[in-house]
Amino acid sequence: MTTRTLTPETSNTFTSTIGGYTVRGRAHSLSAWFVLSLRLMMGWAFAYSGLTKLLAAEPFSAGGYLTHVAAANGNPLAGTFAWMGSTPWFVEFANVAVLWGELFIGLGLLVGAFVRLAAFFGAFMMLMFYFGNWSIEHGVINGDFAYMLVFLAVAAFGAGRILGLDTYIENYEVGGRTLVERYPALEYVLG
Repeated sequence: MTTRTLTPETSNTFTSTIGGYTVRGRAHSLSAWFVLSLRLMMGWAFAYSGLTKLLAAEPFSAGGYLTHVAAANGNPLAGTFAWMGSTPWFVEFANVAVLWGELFIGLGLLVGAFVRLAAFFGAFMMLMFYFGNWSIEHGVINGDFAYMLVFLAVAAFGAGRILGLDTYIENYEVGGRTLVERYPALEYVLG
């Protein structure tokens, strides 16, 4: 295993190259608190939304939303949403996926477990809400789009390692090796 010594010049720095373009940054020492705040904010929002759907007097149904919302607002995916809303098996799937997805995504973020997996599905849900709630009269960036980016930032910064259970899960030893050493693919769902 390779180790390196962190110095003030190399700690809190990050570099990424995509398509031949490299960006570099240096995080402030308070960055961890802000990343933790984003994780907890999105966790609370999603857990609360899922829980209110679960405890509502009427069973949650996505059918009306899927059928009507996209057709009324010039949505480029109006046909896809209409199909989803008029396909009984998909409506039943959405009824379960939205309610339980919001609840489990929220709980995962709140306790910091499987954060990258939760953030991926949270970002996917926000992308679907972005198109479902399509509104560009003030530009293409709205709250749903911004929340999608927050989920992606939570995943990118490994927010589950900041006062979260992912640190413990990653370092859990099985046969003398940590889980992520034994199963490297876990790095894509933990963190």
